[in-house]
Amino acid sequence: MLANQQDAGEEPKAVETVAADFDGDQDSGSEASGEAVESLRELVTYLVNSLVDEPETVEIDVSRRGPAVHIQLRLPEGELGKVIGRGGRIAKAMRTVLLIAGSKHHLRVSLDIES
Repeated sequence: MLANQQDAGEEPKAVETVAADFDGDQDSGSEASGEAVESLRELVTYLVNSLVDEPETVEIDVSRRGPAVHIQLRLPEGELGKVIGRGGRIAKAMRTVLLIAGSKHHLRVSLDIES
């Protein structure tokens, strides 16, 4: 809860989407869904590159089968902990963000992280 903003009677500020354009395009065809999948890839790329020391070592594979999008993330052992986080917190947060971003386009998104 944003106590200091609510105490001052201000509305919470809107959060701007970074590194992906999820402007509400519905999945109206293969071109639109292709753009949605590419936006999901860009989102994962941005998030992961912000966490690791060597972004060039990261491989991201995206596959789609119907409304399901599977994102497979491969990175070196030394970078794995930075992306998974303590107790899997960062990985869980990334999956939540992808779930929300995908749902806007009627897509189910799964994320696998491996070395």
